[in-house]
Amino acid sequence: MEFELGFGSCTQTLAVPDENLVCVLLPNAVPPWLTGEDEVARALQNPIGTPRLREIVHPGETVAIVTSDNTRPLPSYAILPKLLDELYEAGIQKRDITVVFGLGSHRKQTQEEQRKLVGSRVYSEVRCIDGDASNCVRYGKTSRGTPVDIVRPVAEADRRICLGNIEYHYFAGYSGGAKAIMPGVSTRAAIQANHSRMVEESAAAGRLEGNPVREDIEEAARMVGVDFIVNVVLDEHKQIVHAVAGDMVLAHREGCRYLDRLFGKPIADRADIVVVSQGGAPKDINLYQTQKALDNAKHAVKRGGVIILVGSCKEGLGERVFEQWMTTAPNAYSMIERIQTDFQLGGHKAAAIAMVLEDADIFLVSELDPKLVEKIFLRPFSTVQEAFDVALRQRGEHASVLVMPFGGSTLPLSVRL
Repeated sequence: MEFELGFGSCTQTLAVPDENLVCVLLPNAVPPWLTGEDEVARALQNPIGTPRLREIVHPGETVAIVTSDNTRPLPSYAILPKLLDELYEAGIQKRDITVVFGLGSHRKQTQEEQRKLVGSRVYSEVRCIDGDASNCVRYGKTSRGTPVDIVRPVAEADRRICLGNIEYHYFAGYSGGAKAIMPGVSTRAAIQANHSRMVEESAAAGRLEGNPVREDIEEAARMVGVDFIVNVVLDEHKQIVHAVAGDMVLAHREGCRYLDRLFGKPIADRADIVVVSQGGAPKDINLYQTQKALDNAKHAVKRGGVIILVGSCKEGLGERVFEQWMTTAPNAYSMIERIQTDFQLGGHKAAAIAMVLEDADIFLVSELDPKLVEKIFLRPFSTVQEAFDVALRQRGEHASVLVMPFGGSTLPLSVRL
């Protein structure tokens, strides 16, 4: 069987013998009622757990809209026009609206990147800025001790609206909801304190109840105050197939349930070889982002197996601390030991990769320098077919193969160990 796997803005072709292929994890067929901007409009007209936005805001109030940066596939350009129209109908003036890109720990964006994310109309109508973690307002600490420091334009606004896309997150359970606040517009110290709980067993993809990372995120957001959210679920083509709006928790949970119907994939058994793509740009912009697909794939590979991770990584490793940990560690296991006593944001993803390496080999198909890939304990390849052929020789001609073309979104479930 032949596959076209996302690789940056292009694709790579993979041929897998039919006798080896045991499973292809594709999204479930869940026909949407509406799509794109029409679905966003429906959600805005039918909020969950709150009145309509036009009934929440009042003339003269300032509004901060937190949205995602260019490392996320969120189509802000399809959401913001409908959202702004709702605000205008309530009497909110353009000068009182600020769109804030939640950078978290990511790099600053160019003006052209900002314009592309929100669209020309929005960019010309309202102020659009990157969140600046050096200029924050402190709210205190959560019950778990996480400092709640929020970028000033968001903290000082009268109303806060959070946008996001909902997909599986390897330790916060799901993306979206309150994650626009923490880590979106928080300081590095705050993010580091929150993410340090990723080592707890209950911090896992697809889990919300009892997840210490998610609970800490939502406690922080409640301290700040979020008036309204608009979250979307994207299909494998990055098109909006479902939208939720309203209460930060209630609307988010409904979106998570929809995601489970679309991307939760029960499998009968683990495979010798798992081929996983993050799905192409922008999700595979660097290894820091591409790692998310790897973490989903780990649920589908046998111990001692091979994961072939397909991601362009055209911007390199993607984060300073992550790069430092990956390139200076004497061996992979040392990163697991280090994270126990020296938790650092960025280092957490290095440790996550190391934990996968405990059970499987990782072949990386990317644009990275092969010498760099070898230095970070992965095996480099330029094409997925070459990587697969080597993996098949390594695991034997009868090796079972599972393919995840949209690994950043698809979560293997109910796996028999």
